[in-house]
Amino acid sequence: MALLPSLASASALEQFKTFVSSTQSAKGEFYQQLVKIDAGSKTPKVSSTSSGIFIFARPGKFIWTYQKPYEQILQADGDKLFIYDKDLNQVTTKSLGNALGSSPAAILFGSNDLEKNFILKEGQAKDGMEWLEATPKAKDTTFDHIGIGLKDGVPQAMELRDSFGQVSLLTFKNFVKNPPLSAGQFKFVVPKGADVLDQ
Repeated sequence: MALLPSLASASALEQFKTFVSSTQSAKGEFYQQLVKIDAGSKTPKVSSTSSGIFIFARPGKFIWTYQKPYEQILQADGDKLFIYDKDLNQVTTKSLGNALGSSPAAILFGSNDLEKNFILKEGQAKDGMEWLEATPKAKDTTFDHIGIGLKDGVPQAMELRDSFGQVSLLTFKNFVKNPPLSAGQFKFVVPKGADVLDQ
């Protein structure tokens, strides 16, 4: 009997495609853990945790705000990516095209053309979620592998594995689809006195 609910739910790929096509914007909270797996011990170790809030609008507009343990804002206006470090009072800007591409942000916030940059396939169901596996087609990306956990048609978690054996685990809470957004929501305003570095 325990298998019935998962059989009745749509596959991760179906859920994700429906989410992408029906979600022009979203907001919520995230909790992130960085896990390092030592080659010798094979035991995962949590090296850092952070949390904050996010808001996005397709294509390529988002504000990803780390609130703990220190404040940092990653903000994209559809054209440029701004990274603001509050402690340093420093803003780094990058062209969004190159910065987004095959990144995890592109999966959630990019255009709907995911299969251009990723190979998508069904993963194993775990933790009460259906999982989707996304492998970047480009070889020069930061992440070798990205997993997306979905439940009731909404991303609940992401697992990002990089080429150095580190895994970032993201959990989403209070995910709101298509919230009302103001016209200038994603326009970045450089904080007073901040140094600006163009990359």
